[in-house]
Amino acid sequence: MTDPTAPIGRTRARAVETLSLDATGTRNALSAALVTGLCDALADCGEDPGVRAVVLTHTGTTFCAGADLRDPPAPDALVGLLRRIVELPKPVVARVTGHVRAGGLGLLAACDIAAASAAATFAFTEVRIGVAPAVISLPVLPRADPRALARYYLTGERFGPAEAVTLGLLTAAADDVDEALAPVLDGLRRASPEALAETKRLLTARVLETFDRDAAELTALTARLFSSGHAREGMTAFLERRDAAWVV
Repeated sequence: MTDPTAPIGRTRARAVETLSLDATGTRNALSAALVTGLCDALADCGEDPGVRAVVLTHTGTTFCAGADLRDPPAPDALVGLLRRIVELPKPVVARVTGHVRAGGLGLLAACDIAAASAAATFAFTEVRIGVAPAVISLPVLPRADPRALARYYLTGERFGPAEAVTLGLLTAAADDVDEALAPVLDGLRRASPEALAETKRLLTARVLETFDRDAAELTALTARLFSSGHAREGMTAFLERRDAAWVV
């Protein structure tokens, strides 16, 4: 069962379980505790016949700030979380009304459907702290347009919901995200659970092939980069709210 102290909120309405990232003090950064708590909650949903679909959302103004630099999860734990979302035999729908950075974009890409409000912003900020978007590439690269993605992977620039739709990271962007998701959730409630599971299996086969082929290599790359001198400088600069030494 899910640890009740984990920073994950849970509610249910008409067979749709809503999991909320609820660590606003760290802007829902991916700490070891949050990754474990979310993984456990998803496992519960996968085994519960009363759950038809899962909505992944957040409290506060940030969906997810990326890895928690003070308490980062092990790279293989993050791989496990992303794979759990992809493999869950029930659709996972991301509902975003705030900012998404770095590892948070991995969560979005792992979800089957993702929608965001006009208030959402996005950025692959890894290069600005001296690392690379390695592990999150497992779900991101199979889903996104690689040519369009290159700019944001390489520069760390912020972009908005419309661009995120163009890249393939979002299904929809709308002023009212709940209004946009209403027909989606209605459709999932009308679908056979067995048919949903098999249809999701068809849709995620290529993503899981990427996990099978590249997870070990990208996990090792993440571990190597996070222990590098560039990463130490980049993370220190970020926490001290200054430019890193390489900024020109």
